[in-house]
Amino acid sequence: RALSDAGIVFIGPNPGAIAAMGDKIESKKAAAKAKVSTVPGFLGVIEDDKHAVKIADEIGYPVMIKASAGGGGKGMRIAHSVTEVAEGFNLAKAEAKASFGDDRVFIEKFIVDPRHIEIQVLGDKHGNVIYLGERECSIQRRNQKVIEEAPSPLLDEVTRRKMGEQAVALAKAVNYDSAGTVEFVAGQDKSFYFLEMNTRLQVEHPVTEMVTGIDLVEQMIRVAAGEQLQIAQKDVTLKGWAVESRVYAEDPFRNFLPSIGRLVKYRPPAESSADGVTVRNDTGVQEGGEISMFYDPMIAKLVTHGPSRAAAIQAQAHALDAFYVDGIRHNIPFLSALMTHPRWREGNLSTGFIAEEFPQGFGARTPEGEVARRIAAVGAAIDRVIGERKRKISGQMIGRAVIRERRRCVWLDRTEIPLDVIREGEGFVVRFVEADGSLGAAHQLLSSWIPGEPVWEGTLDGHPVAMQVRAIPNGFRLAHQGYEVAVNVFTEREATAARWMKEGDKADTGKKVLCPMPGLVVSIAVTEGQEVKAGETL
Repeated sequence: RALSDAGIVFIGPNPGAIAAMGDKIESKKAAAKAKVSTVPGFLGVIEDDKHAVKIADEIGYPVMIKASAGGGGKGMRIAHSVTEVAEGFNLAKAEAKASFGDDRVFIEKFIVDPRHIEIQVLGDKHGNVIYLGERECSIQRRNQKVIEEAPSPLLDEVTRRKMGEQAVALAKAVNYDSAGTVEFVAGQDKSFYFLEMNTRLQVEHPVTEMVTGIDLVEQMIRVAAGEQLQIAQKDVTLKGWAVESRVYAEDPFRNFLPSIGRLVKYRPPAESSADGVTVRNDTGVQEGGEISMFYDPMIAKLVTHGPSRAAAIQAQAHALDAFYVDGIRHNIPFLSALMTHPRWREGNLSTGFIAEEFPQGFGARTPEGEVARRIAAVGAAIDRVIGERKRKISGQMIGRAVIRERRRCVWLDRTEIPLDVIREGEGFVVRFVEADGSLGAAHQLLSSWIPGEPVWEGTLDGHPVAMQVRAIPNGFRLAHQGYEVAVNVFTEREATAARWMKEGDKADTGKKVLCPMPGLVVSIAVTEGQEVKAGETL
């Protein structure tokens, strides 16, 4: 409104549409009026926890208690019983007040095993509104989206049209005139209910751009300039599939605690478009920059597009393996592990996916089977390249030929994988030693990797492979598909000696108070030299 008063055009919807949709209670009322399918619930002002319990009893459990001014998962509680409603109501109210300065909350039915599906809409200042298909955003952690895709593996053409038409009806009802998103909660049976409307460009807009070929930012600027939409609903077609991963500065191995610091190395995968597959990286950081605690922890949005869902996922997995970040902890190992998860690949999604599949959180995993062999083969090839370069250093003893042993024992942490490795032309041939001591089939590795490059990229038996390489004493660490493992490549004689080496003791931090994340020391309740008993506040 201030911009409008100053004669400046705001690139986005009009203030009336923002106001109507920014309040979750008012937007639900507007949706119901526009004949949009809404979740059963109570949208009035709830007086106290007793009133909240009465409403929940009428709707039926489980229920969701939500802040009217909420967003980003704040001011939300799920209650399965009377006691949980009373407690959740007071907690949601307090959190809403603290986060948004508005303590109004409402209650609605909680859809069990739900999916989060949203419709992208686009309107102009001449009353035209169209929808640009849907995005599935069910892969969430603490109500924050982690992976988004377009289209959704759940929807068919009929449901897509129904959702799209309802989204357009709502947008028209509030005179919407820019890019916006109508969010729905969907049941596994394709039933759907209005959730809220985001009156802005969303983080996940690239997946819609990739499948429709429409540049949403360009359209927002054209609409703001007063142009009529040049695209009619019949012109919107969805081609292929797109997947987006949100790369965050957080440590998945320590329950996703925030991570801050200097981006010592930041090497995203190369943006490309070949063989029907596109890799796009939207980012606002650069190598040497600082990730601070004062801003959103998102580092980048990695987007891949392919002719099918499987192709887009495969491209995403490869691009994540080639995404090198050092200096801070980040969630790339977790995203890589998700990409290979069978349930994700099947498209069997719900907003509870991460909580259900990673109930203990995400921890370091030991590679096994085919993945372990792949890492061992690449490790042997890297060691061979490093060894060849050492032989070229000047001033070495001459007069005796250096014969390199083919047999190697590759250690992934303490797991031993014996193999044979020889150079063949531009690449290497690796044969694994089977349980009976015989050599298995030949595996061909090709790569132009040279020591010092942060990512090993090449092919293994013709299939593209990428692994991140980090130097450690006497070896290197390889990161691939969510596994991160120390690799040592020994001759058989070295391996015999290495087996006698005891594992290093971890530092004793028992008497130290360790801070798990950046924060503020608010109070210290003891003084130096004071005697304390178990259970006392420090």
